[in-house]
Amino acid sequence: MDYLCFRALCCTGPPPPRPEYDLVCIGLSGSGKTSLLSQLCSENKENTVSTTGFSIKAVPFQNAILNVKELGGADNIRKYWSRYYQGSQGVIFVLDSASSEDDLEIARNELHSALQHPQLCTLPFLILANHQDKPAARSVQEPFFMFKQIFHLQILLEH
Repeated sequence: MDYLCFRALCCTGPPPPRPEYDLVCIGLSGSGKTSLLSQLCSENKENTVSTTGFSIKAVPFQNAILNVKELGGADNIRKYWSRYYQGSQGVIFVLDSASSEDDLEIARNELHSALQHPQLCTLPFLILANHQDKPAARSVQEPFFMFKQIFHLQILLEH
């Protein structure tokens, strides 16, 4: 009862706004970036269409809002990724764990470029191994240990 009286007397204003963070989401075409963000935003995944340029989604959480700029992953789009990095506070890199060896190598090169980019190199990176439900999916550890050896990354494997 005392708490309710205190709250009624002292806390009459609106709650403070949730902090917002600007993230960039990158990965090769078909890696599942759009589906991931649709799922996080509780959107209907059946109508999901791959992103050809870029899109921005606000992903609400209880304590923060993530404004995620998703960049298309097609060959002809990736060369423009760096134009959208400015102002980012973190990076989500989505990897198709069921991709071919060639695509995994391309993904590794794109990740390397992103890690080296002056606007991203000091930011936190989240690397997601997506499509774990596909029969051809590699174990979560396989691509990450390959990346760890190449980039000397500190990796937390959680699934």
